[in-house]
Amino acid sequence: MTSLSQDIKDKLSNLNVLEKIIAVNVVVFIVGLVLKESLSWFELPSNFSDAILKPWSIITYSFIHYDFLHLFFNMLWLYFIGGLFLNLFNPKMALNIYFLGAISGGLLFIVCYSLFPEVFGVKSYLVGASAAVRALLIFLCAYMPNKALRFFTFNLKLWYVGAAIVVLDVIGVFAGINNPRTGNAGGNLAHLGGALLGYYYAKQLLKGKDIGKGFERFMDLMVNTFKLSKKTPLKTVHKNKSKVGGYTKADFSEFNNQKKVDVILDKISKSGYDSLTAEEKEFLFRAGK
Repeated sequence: MTSLSQDIKDKLSNLNVLEKIIAVNVVVFIVGLVLKESLSWFELPSNFSDAILKPWSIITYSFIHYDFLHLFFNMLWLYFIGGLFLNLFNPKMALNIYFLGAISGGLLFIVCYSLFPEVFGVKSYLVGASAAVRALLIFLCAYMPNKALRFFTFNLKLWYVGAAIVVLDVIGVFAGINNPRTGNAGGNLAHLGGALLGYYYAKQLLKGKDIGKGFERFMDLMVNTFKLSKKTPLKTVHKNKSKVGGYTKADFSEFNNQKKVDVILDKISKSGYDSLTAEEKEFLFRAGK
């Protein structure tokens, strides 16, 4: 049992941040099946007055899936998008876009249902990670629109994929309005909210502005606030704040080998080889072999 639990811990520690989110979504889905109880406490209500009483639901809704296919396709998208994203950007930015996408999707859902109840209906609830996944996808489509993806025997530019998905979501909103029983107007509204966030984030980043830094600092503050500090009397603790290639060691370790090499080479081009730490030189030497 000890060996099995250690194996599970080792495998989880080797997952990247988006794969860990996939794991959390799967665990929540299984817990819902085992307990055979609704996770309604974590769903996002469309009514503003109800949502304000459940502020956590603006994020927790994105971890709730009641249908296996809903979970499967969301996590499949997240897995492939995550692989492409983390080859180019650091894990914290991935989390920023993911959670801000969920928040933006949830806010658009609440605003539309609250302002236009005669159009969208009086009361509904939102679940699923689609808005967060859309944010990552549309971010990539807007940041590098001309990157080609192989699709069977021909290439598709990323912006074609993004545009097609947004058009389908817009159609989905109107289809849901016209046929509420079989449509999903609320879900498609959330998709569009996530897409808007991803697009805006990418355009601002291209201008040199990372709009997720404020959210990142807030999340770091929350984590540090609730983290249990282990203090012992008469003991001095030294925190190693060294960085590798300008990134913290935690962020650097999340990169694949090619990304690590690129980061170090970029540092050499800016500051020269002598600016490298012993650890950076050692890694570059091993990579060269």
